[in-house]
Amino acid sequence: MSSKKKLSGVILSALFAALICAGCFIQIPLPGGVPVVLQDMMAMLTGMLLGPVYGTAAVFVFLVLGSIGLPVFSGKAGISVILAGPTGGFLVGYLLSAFAAGIFLSLLLSNKKDNSNTKAWLLITAAALLATVVVFVCGIIGFMRVTHAGIAKTLSAVLVPFIPGNIIKIIVMVPLVKKLRPLIYNYIG
Repeated sequence: MSSKKKLSGVILSALFAALICAGCFIQIPLPGGVPVVLQDMMAMLTGMLLGPVYGTAAVFVFLVLGSIGLPVFSGKAGISVILAGPTGGFLVGYLLSAFAAGIFLSLLLSNKKDNSNTKAWLLITAAALLATVVVFVCGIIGFMRVTHAGIAKTLSAVLVPFIPGNIIKIIVMVPLVKKLRPLIYNYIG
């Protein structure tokens, strides 16, 4: 990989880290303490668009920025939000979902612009579903660890209310990835 493509990857990682940070300002509070935000969608998109290395790096930068005090964790900040907050598992899930979706697509989908076939649509949808599942599994585990709530209470607080919104997020992410991924790979692939 050329140094120009590496520089483009670093720049895109920084840009996407900023977009993930900005996602915290669009939120809908719900009872139970876990708001609906666009950050999860931005983190998943980052992995699917930038791949496992640059996508994971972008989410890592976002986590570092929030850990050192920028209020980008749904308006909160500090490492304690990750380690001891009810949403900390989701934040870890952002990192793991970006990696999982990025590696999934990098292994199974060509970066060429002519990915208009049904297989490409299905793979991108599968990657979006995988990323969503990773975020929720991490979020559920983290919520249960911090709150000591049972599985039924946890699922009703951090999964069930978010299913409709996440279906909409997947419907938005798939065509975005389909259109933008080949363009981005012109710069970093």
